[in-house]
Amino acid sequence: MHRHSHWLLPLVVLVTWACFEARAEPPKEPAPVVVTPRRPATDAELRHWLENMAWHHRYSTGEIVATTGLTADEIAAALKKFDIRPETKPKRAADAPLLVLPYPGGRHPRIGFLDGAIDPQRETKVSVFTPWDDAGYVVVDVPEAIWSNLGLTYLAHTHVPTIWTKQEIALPPLEWNRRADGTFDLERKLPNGIVFGTKIVPVRDAVRMELWLTNGTDERLTDLRVQNCVMLKAAAGFEEQTNDNKIFQKPYCAARSKTGDRWVITAWEPCHRPWGNAKCPCLHSDPKFPDCEPGATVRLKGWLSFYEGTDVEAEFKRIEATGWSEAAAK
Repeated sequence: MHRHSHWLLPLVVLVTWACFEARAEPPKEPAPVVVTPRRPATDAELRHWLENMAWHHRYSTGEIVATTGLTADEIAAALKKFDIRPETKPKRAADAPLLVLPYPGGRHPRIGFLDGAIDPQRETKVSVFTPWDDAGYVVVDVPEAIWSNLGLTYLAHTHVPTIWTKQEIALPPLEWNRRADGTFDLERKLPNGIVFGTKIVPVRDAVRMELWLTNGTDERLTDLRVQNCVMLKAAAGFEEQTNDNKIFQKPYCAARSKTGDRWVITAWEPCHRPWGNAKCPCLHSDPKFPDCEPGATVRLKGWLSFYEGTDVEAEFKRIEATGWSEAAAK
């Protein structure tokens, strides 16, 4: 036994060092995924959300439970009551506008950087379904965040403190207004009198967007930067966590599919910062409002579309020729 002591000591040291290393760098805990359920208040709302989740977003029963707070048995009974099955999903006309639906929540719209978006609020998010695959969609978060000279004035999830969380003021949950013409709009009044709103208008080849802000305070608002996010997790072929497949040509930001011949394109004017977060993955054409005097209203225009082809530069020029950034969303 003593003959081998010269190699036993290094082995003990090696094992001890390996154990220390393991203790010194423990495996990272998964990012917290928080879901605040919203139980539908009426049968009409229950039916709307079940059609949304089961027919279009293809949620599992577990995801519907997480979204609504209902039990699995309650969900099964409601699906039967409303006859919501894959076979009863309505057919869409070939010339219909792009399918846009409120994002239900429950399923996190990101793949990564989840600790940067805890408990995403659904009232700022819509799903825009791809024209080539009715199971694929991107989630547009508008606005994800609004900054001003006052600080972080609004945030559509839990991450860094806002001027309201610092004061322990909770903003009430809202829902999109779903209009008969297929458009969506939302208005939120903040505790200091600032009011902002969004309008989403699906058309055949694009989704036109408008974001406005009214200064209800007694002071001039400056540095009104906005973060609008297009999350790509649920669009097959676009979910790679990289920016190598993206083009940032202010104001246009585009993500290319793995096949190289399909694109997701977004733009906002006036664009302040085009960029993408590879971990999410997502696209940003982040705009900035003009400075806003008390009582005044300022506006931003947004665009989202899909393109099949290889000459995306020509597509940017075609989109620009539509005059989208000058026309009001109607």
